[in-house]
Amino acid sequence: MKAPITFEILKELPDGALGRAGRLTTPHGVIETPAFVPVATKATIKGVLPDQMKQLGAQVLLSNTYHLYLEPGDDRVKKAGGLHSLMNWQGPTMTDSGGYQVFSLGVAFGNNIKKITDAQAGEIQLADTSKVREGRNVAEHFKPAKVDPNGVTFRSHIDGSAHYFTPEKSIDIQHNIGADIIFAFDECTAPEESSRYQAEALDRTHRWAKQSLEHHKANKQASEKQALFGIVQGGRVEELRKESARVIGAMDFDGFGIGGSFEKEDMSKAVQWVNEILPKEKPRHLLGIGEPEDLFMAMERGCDLFDCVAPTRLARTGTIYTARGKINLRKSAFRDDFTPLDPESDFEISKTYTRGYLAHLFRADEMLGGVIASMHNLHFITSMVDGARRAIHEGRFAEYREEFLKKYNG
Repeated sequence: MKAPITFEILKELPDGALGRAGRLTTPHGVIETPAFVPVATKATIKGVLPDQMKQLGAQVLLSNTYHLYLEPGDDRVKKAGGLHSLMNWQGPTMTDSGGYQVFSLGVAFGNNIKKITDAQAGEIQLADTSKVREGRNVAEHFKPAKVDPNGVTFRSHIDGSAHYFTPEKSIDIQHNIGADIIFAFDECTAPEESSRYQAEALDRTHRWAKQSLEHHKANKQASEKQALFGIVQGGRVEELRKESARVIGAMDFDGFGIGGSFEKEDMSKAVQWVNEILPKEKPRHLLGIGEPEDLFMAMERGCDLFDCVAPTRLARTGTIYTARGKINLRKSAFRDDFTPLDPESDFEISKTYTRGYLAHLFRADEMLGGVIASMHNLHFITSMVDGARRAIHEGRFAEYREEFLKKYNG
C-alpha cells in the first residue's frame, strides 16, 4: 500500500537529546520540522485570510473535526472538494479527532477546569468551554459530553441536538473532511482525574486507537492519501504514559500525537517519557501546546509538530508577543505608545503598526485590532520555531534557546 506521508530526520541534537530537525512530505506539500501548526478551528484562522498564512510563515494548518461536523457538516465539506478547496488553502492540513471535546465539553464544561495548570503560577491555558461558539450563547439545552465504553455522546452547543461519536464515526468524518493528517479517536482526561479513572480512560483510548486504525486501513482510497496518527494518553501518571507509548507505538500508525492535560511542571517529564519510547523514525505531534517556553521544551524532547490556539486567542483580547515578552495593549500605558508593535521584529506589519494605534482599536472595539494582532502573533511564533529549526541544523540550538528566552523572560 502506498504511504500517504514520508518523514526523514535530517539533523539530531547532540549528547543524547531527543530533538531533531526533519522533513515531512504530505500530498499537499512539505513540512520542514519542527514546525508550529496554527489552528483553523472551523476552516478559518479568525481574522486572517488563508492565503495570508503563507506570508506569516505557516506550513500546515489544523482544523477541528467536531466543529466542522456540526457546521457546515462533513458531507458538505466533502461536496466542496475537501478542506483544502473549502478554505482555499493548498498547503498541508490536519484534523484532530474530536477527542479533545470529550474533555472541553465534558468534565471541564462550566467548571473552569484547565488543560494546563501550574501549582505556583495558577491556571495557564483555558479549555474553551465557557462560550464554545464565539458570538453566540451556548445552546439552552446543552448538556456535557458523556463517555461510555464504545464512544461519546455530545450535545451540540448550537442547538442541543445529540450526536454520538465512535472511533469509526470520527474516522469517517475525517475522511470526508480530507485533511492530509488525521488522528485516532481518544479520550482527553482532566489533570485532576484519579489514577484509577486515568487507567480506565487509557484502556478506552487504546481500544479506540485499534478500531480507528482498522477502520482507516479498510478504506484503501483514504488511507493512501491521508496519514493516521495514534494518540498517546495517560495523564500525569508515569506508568500510564509509558504504557500508552508502548501500546500506541506498536500499532501501525503513520505518526503519533501526544495528548492529554498536564500540571505545568509535569509536562516536560511526560513528553520525555513518551518520546523515549515512541518509534524514532515516525513524526510526533504535541497537541494543544503553544507558549514559547513550552515549544522549546517540546523541540528539545523530540516533538516535530505542535498546534495551539494561543497566538490568535491572545491577540483577540489585546495581548501580543514581543522579543521582550508578552504585553497587553488594552492597558492604559500603551495609549500614548507610538512605537512599533515589536521594535525588534523584521516583519512588516510588526514594524508598521504602533502599540498606540492597536490600543485605540481595542478600546474602540474595532475588529482590525484583533486582525493585526493575530497576524503579528502568528508570525512571531512561526518565526521563533523557524529560528529553532535553523539552529538545530547549525548545531546551536541550546544557544538559540538560551538567548531567546533570556530576552523574552528578561
